[in-house]
Amino acid sequence: MTSDREQFLREMGLGPVWKMRRVSAPLPVEELATPIPADHGLLPDSARPSEPAIAATTSLAPMAWDELAATVAACRQCRLCETRKQAVLGVGDVNADWLFVGEGPGAEEDERGEPFVGQAGKLLDSMMAAIGLKRGQGVYIANAVKCRPPENRTPAPEEIAACRPYLERQIELIKPKLIVALGRPAAQTLLQTDVKIAAARGKLHDYHGIPLIVTYHPAYLLRTLLDKAKAWEDLCFMRRTMKPQQEG
Repeated sequence: MTSDREQFLREMGLGPVWKMRRVSAPLPVEELATPIPADHGLLPDSARPSEPAIAATTSLAPMAWDELAATVAACRQCRLCETRKQAVLGVGDVNADWLFVGEGPGAEEDERGEPFVGQAGKLLDSMMAAIGLKRGQGVYIANAVKCRPPENRTPAPEEIAACRPYLERQIELIKPKLIVALGRPAAQTLLQTDVKIAAARGKLHDYHGIPLIVTYHPAYLLRTLLDKAKAWEDLCFMRRTMKPQQEG
C-alpha cells in the first residue's frame, strides 16, 4: 500500500526518493537564523504602514472561542465584508501543537466557511500527511484575513491590519508549539516586517516566544513545480523543529 508520504511526493513531482535525514540534535534558534529586525530598510518610509494602521482595532483579550467567532462573523472593520458570503475564522483542534496560517479564503472557502478546502487545501492535507499530521488532529488552520478578497487578490495592508487582532487572539487561545506561515502575506502579518520567502525559509523565526517557520503557500506550489522540492525540505525542517517541542 502506498503511504501518505509517498503519495504526497508523487503529487509534488518529487518521486519516492526523499527520506527524512537523522539529525543528532536541532540547532538552537540563534544558530538557525538571524532575526529579521522590525526596521531593516527593505521598505521605504512611504511604503510602510503607519502605526495607527497596524494597531489593534479593539480589545479581544477577554474573548473565548464562541465570542471570537461571533465577532468575526459580524465584523465590518474593512471593505472585505461588503463582498464576502461569510467570514472564515479557521478550523481544527483548538488545543493544537501545530498552527498553519495562510493568506485568506478563496471562492470555495467563502462558500463553505472553512479554510483550505479547494485544490490548495488538498495539497496542504498531503503536505501535512507527509510528516504524520492530519487536519483537525493536533492541527489548527487559519488565515491572515478572514474574508475573501475579491478575485482572490492579495489582501491590502489595511485589510490585514483589521484582521490581525483576530489572528493574534486565536494564537493566544490555541497556544501552539509551532506556527507555519504559508506564503508571504501570512509571514509578513505574523512577523510584522517585509518578508521574501526565499530568504526567510529554512530559518527559525520567533512569534512572541513561539517558533515560526516560513514556507510556500500551497496555491503557489500548484503553479510552480521547481519549488516543490524546497517545500519538502521545509516540511522536514518543521518535523525536526517540533520533535523537541513535543518531547519537552
